[in-house]
Amino acid sequence: MKKPLNIVFLIAGSEPLGSAGMQADIKAITACGGYAACALTGIVDEDTQHVKQIFHLPVDLITSQAESFLGDVGAQCIKTGVLPNADIIRGVAGVLKKYPESRKVIDPVIVNSKGEQLVSDDAIDAYKDELFPLATLITPNRREAEVLLKRKFNNIREDIKELGAWGNSVIIKSFEYGGMLSDFLYDATTGEVHEFTKKRIETNNVNGTGDSFSSAIATYLAKGLSLLDAVKKGEEFINKAIALGAEYEFGHGFGPVHPCFMEDKVIHERIYN
Repeated sequence: MKKPLNIVFLIAGSEPLGSAGMQADIKAITACGGYAACALTGIVDEDTQHVKQIFHLPVDLITSQAESFLGDVGAQCIKTGVLPNADIIRGVAGVLKKYPESRKVIDPVIVNSKGEQLVSDDAIDAYKDELFPLATLITPNRREAEVLLKRKFNNIREDIKELGAWGNSVIIKSFEYGGMLSDFLYDATTGEVHEFTKKRIETNNVNGTGDSFSSAIATYLAKGLSLLDAVKKGEEFINKAIALGAEYEFGHGFGPVHPCFMEDKVIHERIYN
């Protein structure tokens, strides 16, 4: 009897550096033992210091790509990345509703590294109204979570539950305490909040951290792990990847989380085994 693939289907943008977006997603999924496929939402032109151009694909082309794969092959988990406007978000939600059997990881890319809002308020409302109710897990960083809440955090262990109001679980990334970083998971299936704390690694090679992390979690969900176990495995993966990526030079600005030299067995074993 043939084995099923652990498929993660991505709906995300392309980035030429290979360190974020669809490229980072595919590397992380492959590294964690999954099969990655993707519907492209847009094309970014950038170097390690500047975003130069962004081209968004038409909604019907994005949704048709997704339908072509999901309707034929299917996926154990579907993960979204950059969805730049409300029309695209609503179109993607329309596709995802047709596949209730697939677990879903929604990474709401709504704030840049400077804390500037990247999408309209209408797009944020579309996330809340259309996508979050379908999500197994949403994965905002701290700034994105505050935009979604429309306020700063007061009590993280209570406030995080507000972002699970649509029935979804939530992991909020990158709370800094001195030299430590914490991620907080609200598991909607149990009502419990879990904290994952690690030492901050000093490096500029952090581009694509969120993409790689959420894709790792999506892969372990596709493998059938519980949400808590999938997050634990994702945390282990991303921490090792950041530590390894800190050893390398890459351009003149932000570098990738990890080089992902799959042909180098020593590096491969250090990250993925």
